[in-house]
Amino acid sequence: MWYFAWVLGISAAIMLSVLNAMWYEAQECAARGEA
Repeated sequence: MWYFAWVLGISAAIMLSVLNAMWYEAQECAARGEA
């Protein structure tokens, strides 16, 4: 069942990158005072 762990890992990595991008955008807006 290696494929299950592989898919889970890929999904987690994608989620993490998406959340990281959203967090970066939010921080950038807050720094500019746009909130």
